[in-house]
Amino acid sequence: MSTEIANTDPEGIDGVRMTWNSWPRTKVEASKCVIPIAASISPIHQHPLIITNPYAPLRCKTCTAVLNPFCRVDFSALIWICPFCFQRNHFPQHYSGISETNVPAELYPQYTTIEYAISNHDVHHTLPPPVYVFVLDTCMIEEELGFAKLALQQALEFLPENALVGFVSFGTQVQVHELGYSDMSKVYVFRGSKEMTKDQVLDQLGLGGGFAGGRRVGGGPGGLGQGFQKGAVQGGGLLNSGVTRFLLPASDGAYVIHSLLEELGTDQWPVAPGNRSLRCTGVAMSVAAGLLGACLPGTGARIVALVGGPCTEGPGSIVSKDLSDPVRSHKDLDKDAAPYFRKAVQFYEELSKQMVNQGHVLDLFASALDQVGVAEMKVVIERTGGLVVLAESFGHSVFKDSFKRVFEKGEESLGLAHNGTLEINCSKDIKIQGIIGPCTSLDKKGPAVASTIIGQGNTTAWKLCGLDKDTCLTVFFDISSSDKDPSGNVNPQLYIQTVTSYQSADGQSKLRVSTITRRWVESAVVSEELIQGFDQETAAVVMARLASYKMEIEDTFDATRWLDRNLIRLCSKFGDYRKDDPSSFSLNPSFSLFPQFMFNLRRSQFVQSLPQPALLDVASISADRILYWTLILAFAQLLQTPHDDAEMIIRDRFPVPRLVVCDQHGSQILIGQVEPSATYNNEVAAGMDVIFTDDVNLSSVLRASTKAGGTIILTQRLTLGVKSVA
Repeated sequence: MSTEIANTDPEGIDGVRMTWNSWPRTKVEASKCVIPIAASISPIHQHPLIITNPYAPLRCKTCTAVLNPFCRVDFSALIWICPFCFQRNHFPQHYSGISETNVPAELYPQYTTIEYAISNHDVHHTLPPPVYVFVLDTCMIEEELGFAKLALQQALEFLPENALVGFVSFGTQVQVHELGYSDMSKVYVFRGSKEMTKDQVLDQLGLGGGFAGGRRVGGGPGGLGQGFQKGAVQGGGLLNSGVTRFLLPASDGAYVIHSLLEELGTDQWPVAPGNRSLRCTGVAMSVAAGLLGACLPGTGARIVALVGGPCTEGPGSIVSKDLSDPVRSHKDLDKDAAPYFRKAVQFYEELSKQMVNQGHVLDLFASALDQVGVAEMKVVIERTGGLVVLAESFGHSVFKDSFKRVFEKGEESLGLAHNGTLEINCSKDIKIQGIIGPCTSLDKKGPAVASTIIGQGNTTAWKLCGLDKDTCLTVFFDISSSDKDPSGNVNPQLYIQTVTSYQSADGQSKLRVSTITRRWVESAVVSEELIQGFDQETAAVVMARLASYKMEIEDTFDATRWLDRNLIRLCSKFGDYRKDDPSSFSLNPSFSLFPQFMFNLRRSQFVQSLPQPALLDVASISADRILYWTLILAFAQLLQTPHDDAEMIIRDRFPVPRLVVCDQHGSQILIGQVEPSATYNNEVAAGMDVIFTDDVNLSSVLRASTKAGGTIILTQRLTLGVKSVA
C-alpha cells in the first residue's frame, strides 16, 4: 500500500497505522529518527470491505504466514512464493481452477485484510455462548447496593438469550449461588480470610470430587459435580454438569438472579467502631475464576465485578481493617512503604496466569469515594483484556452509562470478542520488541524476536482473552540489517502480517489476517520520503503509551523531562532553522501538529474539534470561539452545536465520560491545560487572558531546538540548561 493511500484513509481496511510509513534500512539510522518505529494495530477493526471466507487459510510450510495479495504466484505450476521467507508452496487440489483471471479472494489487491470462519469439528455441535459471571460486593450502604443491583438487573435484560450467566456475591465471606434449582435457593460459602487453591475451590463447589472444609447452605445431593451431563455439548466436547448448576441461559438465569437480588441485602457481618468493613475481594475473584475454569475452560467468558471499596480481608488486601491506617498513596508506592501492596500484586499475578490459561476476562466496575485497589488488580485486568470503570457512585451516570454500553446491542455496543490470540510475521531483518496493550506473551520464540523487550515481548504470539472493535495494540519493531531475497536483489518493500484468532459475540470462531507493506528508505535519515511518511497522530499515541509504560516500570523515570528531550531532539533533527534564531524555525507539514501533541501530553489529551483545529494555547480562548478539551466546553454564547458534537464524542468513548459545561472563566481545569504563551512574566498580547503558571511554554522548546550541538534540558520557571554532547 502506497503512502498516498495510507494518508487518504489512515485506518483503512487493515486497522494498522505506523509512526513511519517509510523505514530506514539500518538500526543506527532508525535510532536517529527519535520516534520509535512502531505500529498501532486494531486486531478486529471494523471495515465494510472485509469479507469472510468459509474455508481454512493456506499457510506457508516454512514460516506459517498466510496466503496474501503480496505473494508471487506461478499459475501454470500452481505455486505461490511467500514474501516473508521466499518459500515456494504448492496450491492444494481444490485451488486447481485458479488462473490470472480467476484468483481466490486472498490474492485480490484490495483484500489485504480477510477473515476466515473456522467451522466446528462437528456440524451438530452448537456454537459456544458468551458467558458472564457477575460478582457483586455487598459491603456497601443500602443506597449504593440498590444502585448496583438495579444496574445488574438491567444488564441481564440486554444479554442474548443463549448467553450463560452466573452470580457470586461477597462481603466478609463469598457466596456462590447455585441457580439450577428454582425450588430452593442454594449457596456455597467460602471463608474470606483463607486463600484457597483452585482445586480446593472446585472441591467445595462439588466440581472436583469432594468438599474441602467448606459448607454448603441448602438441600440437595452433595456429589453433583462429578462426571458429565449427557447431551450437553460445547465446541466439540461435553460440558461439566456444573454449568447447569451454576450457569444458566440468560432467558432462565435472569429470573433466578432477579429473585436473588430482591432478597440480597448489605453484608451483615458486624463491623466494630473505627473499623472498615471486612471485604474479601481477592477470594471472590479467585472463586469466580475457579468456577469458570471448571465449567468452561477455553471458551469466551467474563467475570464482571462490581466493587464498592477496598479489600481488607484475605488475599488481595490493600489496607488493614483499622480506619486509622490510611490507604496507600502514590508516595507510599514510590517509597515502597505500602505494606500490603507487593503481596496483593503477587496474588493477582497468579490469578492472571490462571485466567489467561483459561482464556477468561476480568472486568472491574469500581464505584467508591475511597480507593478500591485497582493498582493491585490491574495486572489481571490488563493481561486478560478486561474493562475498568471508576466512578464516585453506582448511581453516577459515568458508571450507569458505561455499564449499559457493555451489554447493549447494535451500533452502540462495544463489539466484545473473546479468547483470542495474535501472531505477527515479519520480513527478514525486522524484529519485534514487544507490545504495549491488553495482551499476554505466549513466549513463542522465532527469528523475529528482538533482544530488547518493550511491554509483552520475547515472543511472536500473544494471548488476547478479551478484545473489542476498538482494542488497539502498540507494537514496537527493531531493525537488524538489509533485506535481500535469494536472488541477491535488494527488496524495496517490507512486509508485516498479523493473524488474529478469536471467538465473536455469537460464538463463531474466526481468523483475521492482515498483511501490510511499506518501503525501505535507502538514503540518509533526513530524506523527503522519510519525512512524508511520518504519521504524527500515531506517533503521539505511541509516545503517550511509551511514556506511561516507562513511568510504571522505571523508578527514576522523569516523564516531563523525557518528553521535552524527545521533542527537542525531533525538532532539531527535522526542523529548518538558523542557529540561535528561533524566528527562523519551521517544520514540514508532516510534523506541524506533533509539537503541540507531544508538548501538551503532560497536561491533557489533545482533542481537536471537527470544524477547525485550534492550538491548546491561551491565545485560543476568546468570546467568539468554542474550545473542546476532554469534553470540557468553554464557550461565551450558548449554542446547540457544541452540545450535539459533545454527545457524538461521548457515544464513541468508553468508559462514558462526564460532560462539564462552563463559560470562559468558569473552569480552572481548562485553564490549567492550555499552553501558557501569555503569562505574568512575558509580553501579553492584546485581548489574551494571563495564565499564572510556572510551567514552560512551547516557544521555549522551539528556541531550545535552534541551539544546535547540544541536548537541552527544560526545567521549571522557563529556565533552559544546556549540556554539551560528545
